[in-house]
Amino acid sequence: MKTTKIEIRADDKVQITGYVNVTGKKSRPVITKHGRCIEVIEERAFSDAIERAGNISVTVDHDSTHVYASTEKSTLTLREDAIGLHADVLIDDKTIIELAKQGKIKGWSFGMYNVVDNLEQRANELPIRHVEKLDLDHITLVVKKRPVYSATSVELRADIETEIETRSSEDEIELKMVETPKKPINISQYKHRINKLRVGK
Repeated sequence: MKTTKIEIRADDKVQITGYVNVTGKKSRPVITKHGRCIEVIEERAFSDAIERAGNISVTVDHDSTHVYASTEKSTLTLREDAIGLHADVLIDDKTIIELAKQGKIKGWSFGMYNVVDNLEQRANELPIRHVEKLDLDHITLVVKKRPVYSATSVELRADIETEIETRSSEDEIELKMVETPKKPINISQYKHRINKLRVGK
């Protein structure tokens, strides 16, 4: 199980960091276009997707009607490292902050499309679907429902029906209250004005 860190900051923002998905690791059984199989997202699939992507948004429970952060606004940072897809999200929405305080954020999910894969057949075992290439549609925080690892929907993207596959995980959540250091107040200009007044006396 992955660990997600949630920091409630004193500046009325919540910072959520963690791994959305681990690369090179076998999943639980999932239902795909190939039927039931084990899935492995190969290394570099996410980094290549990030390079190709335009704006990637952050939603809650895959509800696209409300976007809480995005790469376009620099409130979402995505990278693939030796472990997998890492996300750093900064949200100032009061509802999400309250949900974070109540421990209701259960994990991550993401949507992918244009998947290029390779199916490895195995005797007496579920085949392994190696995902070699994908496009990232969105990142989502799981709140209202227990994460289900896989789901598929057909949605409209750029006036074209696109098959969006979602992959979820449930995380251990580490919650911290962080006191954001306050910037010292610069009173030098006031001191200068006072000194000028004193000199003028």
